[in-house]
Amino acid sequence: MTRLFGTDGIRALANAAPLTTELAFRLGRQLVATLLEHHHVDKLRLVVGRDTRQSGPMLEGALVSGALSAGADVFATGVLPTPGIAHLTRHLDAHGGVVISASHNPFEDNGIKIFSSTGAKFPDDWEDEIENRLAQADLAPKPTGADVGRWVPHRHAAEAEYAAHAVGTFPFDLRGLHIVLDCANGATYRVAPRVFEGLGARVTVLGAEPDGQNINLDCGALHPAGVQERVRATGADLGLAFDGDGDRLICVDELGEVRDGDYVLAVCARHLAAVDRLRGGVLVTTVMANLGLEHSLREAGIRTIKTQVGDRYVLEEMVRIGANLGGEQSGHLLFLDHTSTGDGIVSALQLLAVMRETGQPLSALAACLTKFPQVLVNVPVRRKPPLESIEGLTPRLESLEGRMNGAGRILLRYSGTELLARVMVEGQEQAEIEKIAHELAGIIRQAIGQ
Repeated sequence: MTRLFGTDGIRALANAAPLTTELAFRLGRQLVATLLEHHHVDKLRLVVGRDTRQSGPMLEGALVSGALSAGADVFATGVLPTPGIAHLTRHLDAHGGVVISASHNPFEDNGIKIFSSTGAKFPDDWEDEIENRLAQADLAPKPTGADVGRWVPHRHAAEAEYAAHAVGTFPFDLRGLHIVLDCANGATYRVAPRVFEGLGARVTVLGAEPDGQNINLDCGALHPAGVQERVRATGADLGLAFDGDGDRLICVDELGEVRDGDYVLAVCARHLAAVDRLRGGVLVTTVMANLGLEHSLREAGIRTIKTQVGDRYVLEEMVRIGANLGGEQSGHLLFLDHTSTGDGIVSALQLLAVMRETGQPLSALAACLTKFPQVLVNVPVRRKPPLESIEGLTPRLESLEGRMNGAGRILLRYSGTELLARVMVEGQEQAEIEKIAHELAGIIRQAIGQ
């Protein structure tokens, strides 16, 4: 069978192969079987939650049914951000956590993300075990009587515990600040206002009326224009935009300028280094990070390590070297002193902590980073052959890189979660890099475009 798990769990069109209720049921059973084998316990505990998509209850019900039928007890949080599930998995000493979400994708899509007992992304080899089990006869347990799994409704307690955890990472208050929140009509729509209002901020809330179909629709981290407009109109001190499952953060400063993950990483890394709290004097990011980030950190004596795209790879490298700060330009930020996975709310609080400690607005702090012009072109594709196999692409790429003569870079890659090829070009002249990006995108589009 084709591999189900991508860089961020399973993600596809909901209720169409492969992401059907039949798969979700079987996955629930085989997840329990896999965790039983690794944890050597008689009774498993799982934490299961979701975002606000219309298809969420359908897939959640099927997966939970499968897990219960294999004997696991399931703590059901209802709608809660992905990092909330990760935190609750640790807090409840559960053996695993499951999130039904497709993150920033449109509402028609959905997905299944699995966390280990530590609240980190499920290990690749454990995902492989689940896939192997799904391809074979079902040997997961089928208990009866009192040994059937228990369903434990946990929404209110889960939301309160996650909010308390987030607030506990912030040693200040927010009195006197006006903050615009965009919850993307997604999983943060209740808990984010609760956290920031609870800390004393005056809060203007956008994207907090989910109807099952408007998640990420012209709002949230992928569409921060609404936050920009509201910050400028109200004179707010800061704008914070989350994505559908709450693990990304994009900021807007008090002047209405968008500050993406690169800016947050630069501001926080430089501040943590200045107060001797940046472990190892290193930040981990990906190859998509703007060259300006590396330059800014080098000025402050901070080393930058780059991984392939995907927050799971950033996390793996951070754990390997003992770093406590890393993340992506897209807004997946990892503050491992406070959380085990990307967390938009906690990341926002860590940025606000820098603002509180320094007494500076975000626009002044963000001046530490000057970005190189960058262009990203997404090409919808019908399949994903090796890019080097596309006729004419490699020689043209090499020719263009030679012409740039080290004063920029070109990165070609496929999305790990969508049928897209991404062409990223960075350089000194905007017009020139746009020309290069569209030329390479055209070659890919002609060969494998939809």
